[in-house]
Amino acid sequence: MPESEKPNDHLTLDIIDHDTQGAPPAARRKWRRLWLLPVCMLTLMLGGFIGIYFQPPGLRALFSVTGLEPGGGTSRPFALPAGVALPDEVADTLVPTDVIGLARLMPRGDTSVVALPFGAQNARLAEIVVKVGDTIAKGDLLATLDNLPELQSQLATAVANVAVREAALVQTRQTISTNLAVDKAHLAEAQAIAKVAAADLARTQSLFDRGFTTQAELDQALSRADQAARGVERAEAALAQYLSDVLDEQPDVVVALRNLEAAQAELERARLDLNKGRIVAPIDGTVLDIAARPGETPGQDGVMTLGDVSQMMAEVEVHQSRIDAVKTGQKVELLGEALNLTLRGEVRQVGLLVQQQAIVAGDIAANTDARVVKVLVALDAPDSARAARFTNLELVARIDTREMEP
Repeated sequence: MPESEKPNDHLTLDIIDHDTQGAPPAARRKWRRLWLLPVCMLTLMLGGFIGIYFQPPGLRALFSVTGLEPGGGTSRPFALPAGVALPDEVADTLVPTDVIGLARLMPRGDTSVVALPFGAQNARLAEIVVKVGDTIAKGDLLATLDNLPELQSQLATAVANVAVREAALVQTRQTISTNLAVDKAHLAEAQAIAKVAAADLARTQSLFDRGFTTQAELDQALSRADQAARGVERAEAALAQYLSDVLDEQPDVVVALRNLEAAQAELERARLDLNKGRIVAPIDGTVLDIAARPGETPGQDGVMTLGDVSQMMAEVEVHQSRIDAVKTGQKVELLGEALNLTLRGEVRQVGLLVQQQAIVAGDIAANTDARVVKVLVALDAPDSARAARFTNLELVARIDTREMEP
């Protein structure tokens, strides 16, 4: 076979390689690089989503160093707290400096649950003397318990016992005073008799020494003087039982005084125990709810709930990542979509404790493990009056954190 007619082995191999493996190696490397482009774009998008959702420390540090604010590049941020849904007309007006949080309405100082008095044990309600909506003052009677008659009886007994002890003290003082006066008189009388007997003895002794009287008369004078001296000793011994001339220092009077003090202590205890049969208001405010009825023993919900609705407040939970922007005096808009309610107020207090979210939205899939700081908002006077009927109503709060004009 001529040389020119021999098959070209290299050409045949190239054709086979091209037909069986497609593009040459350089082309394959080019297509592989193009395939990496969508993978890189997808990775960047996924990283951005993770950064927005989880806000890792590195991303926060970057924003802190650059001075940028998340959402600052748009007039309508979409990153709101979990479970917070804003009406379109509100969402359209959001600005990057607004801080959004869930809130609840509450009276000034929050609500106060009135429970049974300490020591009332298993007492039952006898009568409730107020109704929902009544305005009450601290110390006003709210309800009575069925143990009140027994406690009143114990108080009456204690009052009578004090009266008995007081009478006993008066009697003891009178007796001691009389006895003291009598014993003093006996001593004075004995001393006078002793003085006369001593003088008679001296005179008789003088007469006997001069021979003008007998030994028998002298002996009689000596006997009278001795008896008079013994009478003085007896009178002095009777007075020795008195510690002094001060009446209330006498032992019997001291005992009577201590008995009276014990009775008075029992009376004070009976008066305090009377509070175990009565329920009084612990604060000034309004009766918001009554949780028990006469004949029942109140449970965990207590007897009733009170609150000072003369100034309504809102407790706003602000996510820890935005709390630095919140300051006292900033204006707040509170939105109650369920009641088509819009309230206004201003920040009065920013909490110092980061804690777990307590106000939970209706969305069962909402994140309830968020870390928040509580902010107290005082409602403006007209809106406070409107909100007085909606204690514990859930709202969405929008805090305007823009710099306030001086």
